[in-house]
Amino acid sequence: MANKLVDLQNISKAYGDNVILDDLNLYIKENEFLTLLGPSGCGKTTTLRIIGGFETPDSGKVIFEGKDISKLPPNERQLNTVFQKYALFTHMTIAENIAFGLKIKNKSRQYIKDKIEYALKLVNLKGFENRSVDSLSGGQQQRIAIARAIVNEPKLLLLDEPLGALDLKLRQDMQYELIRLKNELGITFIYVTHDQEEALTMSDTIVVMNQGYIQQIGSPEDIYNEPQNAFVADFIGESNIIDGIFVQDEVVEICGKKFACVDKGFGNNTPVDVVIRPEDIDLVDPKEGTITGIVKSLLFKGVHYEMEVEANGRDWLVHSTDLSPVGAMVGIKVDPYDIQIMKKPESEDEEAVVNDEQ
Repeated sequence: MANKLVDLQNISKAYGDNVILDDLNLYIKENEFLTLLGPSGCGKTTTLRIIGGFETPDSGKVIFEGKDISKLPPNERQLNTVFQKYALFTHMTIAENIAFGLKIKNKSRQYIKDKIEYALKLVNLKGFENRSVDSLSGGQQQRIAIARAIVNEPKLLLLDEPLGALDLKLRQDMQYELIRLKNELGITFIYVTHDQEEALTMSDTIVVMNQGYIQQIGSPEDIYNEPQNAFVADFIGESNIIDGIFVQDEVVEICGKKFACVDKGFGNNTPVDVVIRPEDIDLVDPKEGTITGIVKSLLFKGVHYEMEVEANGRDWLVHSTDLSPVGAMVGIKVDPYDIQIMKKPESEDEEAVVNDEQ
């Protein structure tokens, strides 16, 4: 296992009565692309700012390579931050922007020249040295902000929603660029976003946050396929989250009908939350379905049709490449492996139990 680079221990932060982080524990491994994902106000940016030294935790420690850096200012930490607004100096050329941090460190003129050339080549903007910031597109400015960060050879790069201002196509292009840079440079990335697709595309590890708590930590596949609670299931992609009764091991009752599942250990006749992804529902001949329903609405989404099927007193969201017209009677069938069972939280604020091992 890779070494821990950053270890956040019992971090809490509040502004007045507003608790942003509540006893947060998290570690980041060397050369990992870790994404903090969650809705606005969940604490992800505050976590990033505490790691960067722009905020001080009310309690807890930030450990970097085994040393407590909680009290160190940002410029004394071996990291750089790329902000959503890029924070480029408009009165400087591209070369001057990139060289800014190196000049403060009193690096030689030749060293700085070589580093500028290297960084521009890395972000595919070779020859842009003398251009002004205002002459660049949003995507190019974002690359310059990254180039300025990486010339300082940080061990850790913090990225606070850096693609938020870009259009969809450019954002997708930059996602691949960031993955390439991370692999080439061997730098650890901590990335903040509220965009689920972005997190699933780029990350080695995703940390899903809500209301100052970590809800789940895992690989993109784990987070998507094995959500630990209804919040994660609902936030990552689209889901049917249904009240169910766990009858016994490998049997769950949904909408009054028994479905085979693969889960065990939830007891007998226990109320549970059942998660079924829209793409995991098969629409079949009514005679072949576990339950039957009527197609209420139909949307063409390019790669699939999105249908709403009313069955046994509830609406089911279905994604399929096969079209069932509005008004059609259909059967609903779900493979046992595609039914995810989760215990119901005892209260609205119940914190997800998170395995300490990433």
